[in-house]
Amino acid sequence: MPAALILWLRQMRQRLWVRPLMYCLGAVGAVLLAAGADALAWRGPGLEVSRETVLALLGVIASTMLAVATFALGSMVQAYGLAGQSASPRAFALVLADDTSQAALSRFVGSFIFAVVGIVAVRTGLYGPLGLIVLFLLTLAVLSAVILTFVAWADRIARLGQVGNTIDKTEEAARTCLTRRRDDPAMGGVLRLPGEAAAGTAVTGECYGYVQSVDMACLQAATQGRLYLEAVPGTFVAPGTVLAVAVGPEVDVAAIRAAFAIGAERNFADDPRFGLIVLAEIAGRALSPGVNDPGTAIAILGRFVRLFAVWAEPAAPARVRFDRVVVRGVALADMFDDAFTPIARDGAGIVEVGIRLQKALVALAGLPAPEFRREAARHSALALARAFAAGALPQDLARIEALSAELVE
Repeated sequence: MPAALILWLRQMRQRLWVRPLMYCLGAVGAVLLAAGADALAWRGPGLEVSRETVLALLGVIASTMLAVATFALGSMVQAYGLAGQSASPRAFALVLADDTSQAALSRFVGSFIFAVVGIVAVRTGLYGPLGLIVLFLLTLAVLSAVILTFVAWADRIARLGQVGNTIDKTEEAARTCLTRRRDDPAMGGVLRLPGEAAAGTAVTGECYGYVQSVDMACLQAATQGRLYLEAVPGTFVAPGTVLAVAVGPEVDVAAIRAAFAIGAERNFADDPRFGLIVLAEIAGRALSPGVNDPGTAIAILGRFVRLFAVWAEPAAPARVRFDRVVVRGVALADMFDDAFTPIARDGAGIVEVGIRLQKALVALAGLPAPEFRREAARHSALALARAFAAGALPQDLARIEALSAELVE
């Protein structure tokens, strides 16, 4: 499946109107299905339902669900705005894609459509005795589902716009992508060796934006030689930026360019560094003088330790599915820079943040891979230098320096 189509399907899943539309179509289908029950020979065990009873139930749903759906939409928009203001605008897509809220809004709108279409169908004489029974049972089921949904949604909407909920969603998205890339560092291709150079036909970009997704199967089919992927998801490209270098004959340049889905923003699905960047942005906002919430930054440092621990877990050798595509792995140094540089810079003058940062780096230095200790020591020294430059009290600097000394080799 082309990368652009995969990206489009992901974006459609996040659109607020897609799921309500599906529920509306399902509601109309359910009403029409009930009308088809009259064609059955079975007439039931003497059960009869009057038109007035069905109309009364449908009237209750129709008169309340539109107001409930409007209230739900207003509450969700308010929560989305709060999430963007209190956390990071880049996390808005994760909050918008909240399944529980989208499902609640969809059921409210779908039940309203079900009731309206059902009332019209009953008043036009579409149903016979058995059809009315089936519609009555469907109406009871819809009403029960709406009540249960509203109870569950009321608890969820109270948390939706909170900073903690946004941090949880961002950490979950980052963990999912990091786990996938850890288990398949070359995205199905061949992992590029350190220092391995590529000389061949350079395929350059034609527009500005971030690489959001790459169709590896398309790249595999575009050349009979080797293709070195230069622009991985998350890379900012411009006209003239090298996307890939093809080595060998029969290079389909157009197909290689088509394999790259380029958009205005980065996304969480294929970009393992983006989740770390957004978490660091939330911490930076919390450390700003206008917010002054170092506790949030300290909490995010704990999330970083958990995420890097996931990255350090051993993984089975990945299966190579695209043996002609060579991909550079994600550099641990870049990930450390994404995560810890903003917090060390913005929290340089806050002793509790500096201490927690050093403790987090000490914890990461204890992970099995030796590069973790190297990067932790580098960032520990940088954070200590920033604390000195911020002019902290000597007593505070001594505490931070003592922790940093644990990483000195």
